[in-house]
Amino acid sequence: MNDYLHKTIPNLKPFSYERHHDSHFINQPWVLVNGISKNKSIYTFKEDNILEISRKDNIIKTSWNFNLQNTFTIETEDGFIKVKAYFKDDDILVLNNLEKKDFALYINTSKYDDELNSIEDIQAFLKDKYRKKVSTVIYDHEFYYIEQAKEYGPFKVEELAEKVNSGEISAYCFVKDVNEYDYSKRMRIEDLIQEL
Repeated sequence: MNDYLHKTIPNLKPFSYERHHDSHFINQPWVLVNGISKNKSIYTFKEDNILEISRKDNIIKTSWNFNLQNTFTIETEDGFIKVKAYFKDDDILVLNNLEKKDFALYINTSKYDDELNSIEDIQAFLKDKYRKKVSTVIYDHEFYYIEQAKEYGPFKVEELAEKVNSGEISAYCFVKDVNEYDYSKRMRIEDLIQEL
């Protein structure tokens, strides 16, 4: 079941009590992505093991518990379920049901100005979030490029853009991050420049 989750959502970080519990988890408004188009639900995990689920004008109080194996037990309408928690980013939480091939995805909206009420809102949130993240990462990183079977670099994206503008290299040269081993991602200089 774990393989299914990690293939569907790669690069998940396991919940760490020390790192996540107080700062990222407790008393945070977690909007449930699953089923948002039918019924928006906001989950708030309280310190006293109370889980508040807000839906329109209705608040349901239930319980949750955390154990030493980094698993949670959550009381739902269908009984108790055991889940393992992961973070995609500090504001994206995934609860993987340990008893079946199922997971729930949540977004913390406390640092987001607009409300998430639909799939379209979620798509806009994710697009905006990752565009900012990519721009920051690309701007700060260095890349190698390959031209006529020779590798050059590393260069920052600004330097690569200058080389393209001066005609020194083609915008269609493949690039790789300094931490990557090969060019298998098939990213080109023009892809980097578009994200700036």
